[in-house]
Amino acid sequence: MNMEPKYNPREVEAGRYEEWVKNDYFKPSEDKSKETYSIVIPPPNVTGKLHLGHAWDTTLQDMIIRQKRMQGFDTLWLPGMDHAGIATQAKVEEKLAQQGISRYDLGREKFVDQVWEWKEEYASHIREQWAKMGLSLDYSRERFTLDEGLSEAVRKVFVSLYEKDLIYRGEYIINWDPKAKTALSDIEVIHKDIEGAFYHMSYPYADGDGYIEIATTRPETMLGDTAIVVNPNDDRYKDVIGKKVILPIVGRELPILADEYVDIDFGSGAMKVTPAHDPNDFEIGQRHSLENIIVMDENGKMNDKADKYAGLDRFECRKQLVEDLKAQDLVIKIEEHVHSVGHSERSGAVVEPYLSTQWFVKMKPLAQRSLDNQKTDDRIDFYPPRFENTFNRWMEEIRDWTISRQLWWGHQIPAWYHKETGEIYVGEEAPKDIDNWVQDEDVLDTWFSSALWPFSTLGWPNIDADDFKRYYPTNALVTGYDIIFFWVARMIFQGLEFTDRRPFNDVLLHGLVRAEDGRKMSKSLGNGVDPMDVIEEYGADSLRYFLATGSSPGHDLRYSTEKVESVWNFINKIWNGARFSLMNIGDEFKFEDIDLTGNLSLADKWILTRLNETIETVTNLSEKYEFGEVGRALYNFIWDEFCDWYIEMSKIPMNGEDEAQKQTTRSVLSYTLDQIMRMLHPFMPFVTEKIWQSLPHEGETIVKASWPTVREELVFEESKQTMQQLVEIIKSVRQSRVEVNTPLSKAIPIYIQAKDENIKATLIENEDYIHKFCNPSDLTIDTHIDIPEKAMTAVVIAGKVVLPLEGLIDMDKEIARLEKELDKLQKELDRVDKKLSNENFVNKAPEKVINEEKEKQQRYQEKYDGVKNRIEQLKA
Repeated sequence: MNMEPKYNPREVEAGRYEEWVKNDYFKPSEDKSKETYSIVIPPPNVTGKLHLGHAWDTTLQDMIIRQKRMQGFDTLWLPGMDHAGIATQAKVEEKLAQQGISRYDLGREKFVDQVWEWKEEYASHIREQWAKMGLSLDYSRERFTLDEGLSEAVRKVFVSLYEKDLIYRGEYIINWDPKAKTALSDIEVIHKDIEGAFYHMSYPYADGDGYIEIATTRPETMLGDTAIVVNPNDDRYKDVIGKKVILPIVGRELPILADEYVDIDFGSGAMKVTPAHDPNDFEIGQRHSLENIIVMDENGKMNDKADKYAGLDRFECRKQLVEDLKAQDLVIKIEEHVHSVGHSERSGAVVEPYLSTQWFVKMKPLAQRSLDNQKTDDRIDFYPPRFENTFNRWMEEIRDWTISRQLWWGHQIPAWYHKETGEIYVGEEAPKDIDNWVQDEDVLDTWFSSALWPFSTLGWPNIDADDFKRYYPTNALVTGYDIIFFWVARMIFQGLEFTDRRPFNDVLLHGLVRAEDGRKMSKSLGNGVDPMDVIEEYGADSLRYFLATGSSPGHDLRYSTEKVESVWNFINKIWNGARFSLMNIGDEFKFEDIDLTGNLSLADKWILTRLNETIETVTNLSEKYEFGEVGRALYNFIWDEFCDWYIEMSKIPMNGEDEAQKQTTRSVLSYTLDQIMRMLHPFMPFVTEKIWQSLPHEGETIVKASWPTVREELVFEESKQTMQQLVEIIKSVRQSRVEVNTPLSKAIPIYIQAKDENIKATLIENEDYIHKFCNPSDLTIDTHIDIPEKAMTAVVIAGKVVLPLEGLIDMDKEIARLEKELDKLQKELDRVDKKLSNENFVNKAPEKVINEEKEKQQRYQEKYDGVKNRIEQLKA
């Protein structure tokens, strides 16, 4: 046995992970008769180092896979990373900009080489972090969303969807990121409330007879207006439908048209139509065959269609345009207005609705199949179940998915355009007469390849690939609820479309890691926490246990250094308990010497019973992913029952002369500690390996040890009741000693009046425990006792515990001490009463402060009553 006096995570964790990987402990089993259990890791982006959210996500997965491995499954946890198109390209462009270089200076090929270098650097960081976390990943199967196998899968899926008429190319209003210069899908747009304005302008009638009022939040787009629309049922405008207005500044004539889209009750009831810069206007434009006039370029600057504003940034154009409108007396009013504005999730730029030719996935049929599948036996179970409604709602309201991105880093779209005829060719391979064709320069949305992750990583499109046949569908997906739309939904519809199976059985959704005050962690707030820093100070096991038990499924988690530190204390308690147990077990005792059929004491029977109950609870709760509850069950059993009670009780036989009893105690200690380590292993892989290998058995590693199972022959129901009676008696005596300032070291007479003969016999049989924990000078246990006149009496389950006060304390001194305490409490009560009876204080103080004073008042009153009763008891 080699355990230091104090738990030191650095020493415990040093070199251990490398040993596990070297010995291939994380690879699937060679026994293919076993039932499979597989998870594919949500691939982190190669944009930087992992954060606490990643640490939480991967800890949960590692716990699941470690437990399933111990339960005898053939397990696979497949690692990998995502190329993260926009995000990674932005990082590399940022790095190049610091050197005064742009991607255009390098050209596509050399720029992509630069991104690959970045990927290799950050992939290396991520693997180091996975190792620090202790993740039991099979690195021999690691994948990357741009590796050759996944690229083949992407091309096949694109071509297949295109041939089924589920991918098409069209001109639509899309979300445009002018900073990254690329299209975005709807869910890559974050809406933020910002202060803006409603600009009310007059558009003069062409015949010179008055004007029509128009309001907009984006005046710069008016340069691309092609019509005014009003509702045909709006009596105010029935006579002007068909007339024309003059577009201010530009001077172009615009028709006034009727369209039921217009809300009669909103604003003036008339709206301008800018088909190239608003999705709703685009639809109106399509209905009325309006011209699409694009007035901005891809940089968010006004183009030559913007007349004298050409070359201005869109927001600078807005300012100048409004000033020019004011000068022409065309501004009716400007109202301050807080409105929701879309921002690029990646670059932070204000998103511009922009008419563009892009590639789209037709979503309705794919979404419907996903919805229909939820009504079959192949349905996917969501944990918590409420998130299925979120999934269904999004699928029901889904819009077509913009999949093309104007980037260089990613899967280049497998479409070619004939240089002369303009014909489009879509195929998994390039056209044979390639010199006559040019490939589409755009790449696919990152989520397009990520959506194939559960099956492309296992060898698909080769449906005969061993891993695909054996490990697909996967068993569980663990991810944050914030990417149900981005990723979970897309994996589901692509999995169903291309494998005819759900991609995973269960989806376990967790929340976000927040700062202690509940705010989101972010660089701008400076409240982020690096998981590697936490590991450096408290160890990976402390961080993992905190993350796993800190919240229930689907809820956010508040990071707390204090709570991580309390986990370290818990591990230290486990360490000390294990160290004591191992010292008492001794080096001579071997695991084959364990004999649990001998003369088991009450404590032995009780701890074995509680162990079996804990095994059952932990196993059942783990199946439901209720790891917070699992943690509580383990904590209570290990700290309260095993360490605080059983270990202390085991000292009685270990300090005695009965060798057989000592051997039985060693057996129980060894067996219980072994089972505890196995249950804790998914939470705390490092410290449990260290302790487990210190136990006297021949096992190679706890990673491959079997999961504990309930042993009915080691369940002794009656022991629980007896133990409860004893614990209550012991606690009662100790509490009474505290109340009369009598240390445990001082022996005192104790009387226990048992309720009946059976209880009496049981207590006498186990009186060794009372002697050890209560230190009686005389111990009397009977069904009837003469209670001394002056005594402390406590009613317990087993009967009554009586402590004679005579000789226990100096009555006069104790009464004087208590009266002094009573006087102090009276002063505190008077102070609080005076405060709460002060109308000025009650009316002006915050409710929280008043409630705190009321709580103090109640506390002081309770203490006062207790001390007063004690004085009366002593004087009686």
